[in-house]
Amino acid sequence: MPRHNAAELAHRLGRQAEAVCRHYLSAGRRQGNYWQVGDVRNTPGRSMFVRLKDSPKGPAGKWTDAAASGEHGDLLDVIRESCGLVDFKDVAKEARRFLALPHPEPERTRMLAGRQSISAGSPEAARRLFAMSQPIGGTLVEAVLRKRGITTLHETGALRFHPRCYYRPDEHSPTETWPAMIAAVTDLSGKLTGAHRTWLDPGGFSEANLGRAPIETPRRAMGDLLGQAVRFGVGGEVMAAGEGIETTLSVRSVLTQMPSMAALSAAHLSAILFPRTLRRLYVARDNDPAGDRAMTVLIERASAVGIEAVVLTPRLGDFNEDLRLLGFDALAAHLRLQVASEDVARFMSLAV
Repeated sequence: MPRHNAAELAHRLGRQAEAVCRHYLSAGRRQGNYWQVGDVRNTPGRSMFVRLKDSPKGPAGKWTDAAASGEHGDLLDVIRESCGLVDFKDVAKEARRFLALPHPEPERTRMLAGRQSISAGSPEAARRLFAMSQPIGGTLVEAVLRKRGITTLHETGALRFHPRCYYRPDEHSPTETWPAMIAAVTDLSGKLTGAHRTWLDPGGFSEANLGRAPIETPRRAMGDLLGQAVRFGVGGEVMAAGEGIETTLSVRSVLTQMPSMAALSAAHLSAILFPRTLRRLYVARDNDPAGDRAMTVLIERASAVGIEAVVLTPRLGDFNEDLRLLGFDALAAHLRLQVASEDVARFMSLAV
């Protein structure tokens, strides 16, 4: 991989330095303009400092470990060491995967006309955005989902369409508008705590863009996300949970009657909160290292409270890839082998 591409990846990671640290250095915490942790392998402690903002001392994402004779590096090194990767192509792949995830935007508050305005990343702002959007029927959202093979769109009230949703690459750039899919993130009681935006390409769908707008971060989240989810159907004793909205809806194309939750990332999937009625959870994992980690943590958490966790594994990278590239019949046959027989009869469509 050319060196300038590595520098570009490091720069893009630096623009989301705090999100990178929270994901890969979860044993640490923020202290002022730095993330403090034990070392680059995510050991608890306070000797390593990651710069979260550009400063005269250096760019965001640079770190130094005072306990390791001044060992230093950038966020690509953090990904390599925390994930135990060796080859740079694997580091770059993981970095690109992370950059494609939704990340909560930092909250910004302003004083306007003598009173505090709504924070741009707050749950209240998320509720306003969702209220301003419209149902997906007949919109670009429905068209893109159908292009991705997702034709089972019942109980999708959590999804809406906004024809001109604001997008700003960074705080120094002008605001743009793009059409977007807006997803409501709710807690166990159904209260909206956040929103997820997927900006869409009005020019059309292709396998290269999967319908997403040609911008640097076409997916972003706002509000309180940890433990919450985008929900399809009413939760009960048996449910499914996946990382992305499209992954979750792809599984639900086959398990049409199964209540499902999209956690929006591997890290959030591992932390998802369980309804009190839940007795069996199907975990629709992505086929990558982050999916492995999320699966392991979620199984441990579920087992600790008496919930049976059943892992659903795609043949390709994720279940939407299976649906798009292998077809509905192949996906249905593959899932039938992984789902308990009583749940096949209960939740699979009679047409499957």
